[in-house]
Amino acid sequence: MTRLVPCGARMLDLSRPRVMGILNVTPDSFSDGGQLYRNQRVDVDAVLRRAEEMLRDGADILDVGGESTRPGAEQVSEAEELDRVTGAVKAIVERFDTIISVDSSNPTVMTESARLGAGLLNDVRGFSREGALEAAADSGLAVCVMHMQGQPDTMQVNPDYVDLIADIDEFFEERVRTLSLAGVSLDRIILDPGFGFGKTAEHNFRMLARLNELVYQDLPVLVGLSRKSMITSVLERSIEDRLFASLALATMAVERGARIVRVHDVRATADALAMWHRMSQSDT
Repeated sequence: MTRLVPCGARMLDLSRPRVMGILNVTPDSFSDGGQLYRNQRVDVDAVLRRAEEMLRDGADILDVGGESTRPGAEQVSEAEELDRVTGAVKAIVERFDTIISVDSSNPTVMTESARLGAGLLNDVRGFSREGALEAAADSGLAVCVMHMQGQPDTMQVNPDYVDLIADIDEFFEERVRTLSLAGVSLDRIILDPGFGFGKTAEHNFRMLARLNELVYQDLPVLVGLSRKSMITSVLERSIEDRLFASLALATMAVERGARIVRVHDVRATADALAMWHRMSQSDT
């Protein structure tokens, strides 16, 4: 599949799988909370060092998030999220030539990040908050709409589906239609089925096995499987010791149609996907 996604001033070429590096400027994200946020503020120097490392290691996109969405995470005020995210986005834009994604559900954060030079809006709540659709449309940026059953603080309380794949397909159909009516063109839309967001381990593995069925209207799919707890349903591994399993999941996702993988471990993932891409060229 050859597809160019307009991300602000840059184009994202999805003719091969791309790596999105995770930059959480939070004190409490499940895997890397506190690494880039110290003493009640964003450590800009640490953000720039991590960004440089990820880009050198093969990241095509940097995803900046200022609010943890793990179950039980504390809510963040708009002012605090805005300060965290825009501080990081501004510093990265000034230093590096890359696509910046902003992981936020807040319309004000979206609008200000777009003004500063972000290229992609990544919303785990699917642009459902008041004003989010308008902010997405007005930004002119690419958008990633994720499926989540419930809200972050309740999503893992007995998640249940009548038909997992059909339910997610129905959600994507409604969200894509709503985004289109708001003025977001199809070439700007990316889909994320939301691994670990309102899904049991069984749901996650079933969704992975049938991922190719979730390519709605041939729109590109992004997946976030890196270090997820579904790994512990198979292996007893700490969060820090889930690299090899994460690589396997990323490769299986790309094999089934994913075009973007959102990861903590950029270099290892980029290497694995480079091998997959080379093999896929020989298989034609």
